[in-house]
Amino acid sequence: MNVSRFLFCLCLLTPTPGFAQGFAGLGTEAEGFAIPSPSHRLQFPRDHGAHPDFRIEWWYLTANLEGENGEEYGIQWTLFRSALAPGEAKGWQSPQIWMGHAGLTSATEHFSAERLARGGIGQAGVSLAPFEAWIDDWQMTGTDDLSQLDLTANGGSFSYALKAEAEGPLVLQGAQGYSVKSPEGQASYYYSQPEYRMEGVLTLPSGPVAVRGDGWLDREWSSQPLSENQSGWDWFSLRFDSGDKLMGFVLRGANGANDFRSGTWISADGEVTPLQPGAFQAVPLAQVMVGDKTIPVRWEVHLPDREVFVTVEALNPQSWMDVSFAYWEGPVTISGSHSGKGYLEMTGYE
Repeated sequence: MNVSRFLFCLCLLTPTPGFAQGFAGLGTEAEGFAIPSPSHRLQFPRDHGAHPDFRIEWWYLTANLEGENGEEYGIQWTLFRSALAPGEAKGWQSPQIWMGHAGLTSATEHFSAERLARGGIGQAGVSLAPFEAWIDDWQMTGTDDLSQLDLTANGGSFSYALKAEAEGPLVLQGAQGYSVKSPEGQASYYYSQPEYRMEGVLTLPSGPVAVRGDGWLDREWSSQPLSENQSGWDWFSLRFDSGDKLMGFVLRGANGANDFRSGTWISADGEVTPLQPGAFQAVPLAQVMVGDKTIPVRWEVHLPDREVFVTVEALNPQSWMDVSFAYWEGPVTISGSHSGKGYLEMTGYE
């Protein structure tokens, strides 16, 4: 489901009282905006583009990478679109707001950067034929089916330029792309491309590093993706050495009650199986202080129906995204019944 995506900075442009419900206000009523329907079917390449009648949307790619010396890295590239009102207009009349997040992580360093833009003036957006998503000089460009992408971003102390090539089909999350997020029925449209082969160059303060690895793209849009009682989430994208993959999330209920769990199993041969609510289990095993916050950075993840009993551990426990709505996001290693690598995002920890 991912997510950092839910984090958009509506609070910068709307009154504070509107954000009392749900994490970052994402449980507020979506009057006037489009609402996802379980009967709707996604269409491509159209749905790779923007959906301005919905309130919140993102294009989000993470990658687990390795340098020639075996050192491990992770990157994040996310473009968010958020709307003050449904629809689009030209110039400064546009109700659309855009934000970009970029992160780069090693075992010892973590970098993050943020860009903000107003829609309608060409500073940020998404277009098709060919596909292009951009904010300032950060870009995700490629073929209209997203089978090939070029990715660039930079911050004060880092940058990266990467190429991605898909080795499998798109995955529709939930019920044919309709992903339920709460017992009350809040939902989003959600699909992924979990099989990118990545290569390119990272630039760190110590210099450039040639890397290769695996990427995972998530696309999601909604207007009220959380219930008013959900305080945050823990989202896992796990790639096992067996070739199987697991996306799972926990949407935490207020005061530690009524957590909502869901996810998807993607077998090595490409078969996609939505998980029954509650089947995905994730329990924190160890916590660290990240600034003044206590963050779980080692987890026990179980999926008994698939005989998955693994420990998921942060490559760098200090992978804090210091942006408008701060959150934890970074690469993880997997051990236990299955081995592998993945990405973890955690929000709403105070």
